Amino acid sequence: QLQLVESGGDLVQAGGSLRLSCVATGTIYRPSTMGWYRQPPGNQRELVATITSGGSTNYADSVKGRFTISRDNAKDTVYLQMNSLKPEDTDVYYCNHKSFGGDFWGHGTQVTVSS
Repeated sequence: QLQLVESGGDLVQAGGSLRLSCVATGTIYRPSTMGWYRQPPGNQRELVATITSGGSTNYADSVKGRFTISRDNAKDTVYLQMNSLKPEDTDVYYCNHKSFGGDFWGHGTQVTVSS
């Protein structure tokens, strides 16, 4: 069974930066797409950014130019560098791993941006 463990969430002032990390452990399937999602209250979980094993990336329009996703395949780790944070970025951020082996989620890490 694959498990995902997120870290890096914190309280930060608007305009600040955070770096989230997510490590995959257990039975890891390759190739894969790893990514970050968030779930605003009362809404469905929404995509923030994804990255394939080959390095192709996809971003939500709301974070383009501010967030950067990257991954270290040797460490089975995905990162999300978040710059110029806004109060509306406040949310729980979930790590995701998709492959032929299935669709797995982490438990989430809280990001809070104060105005």
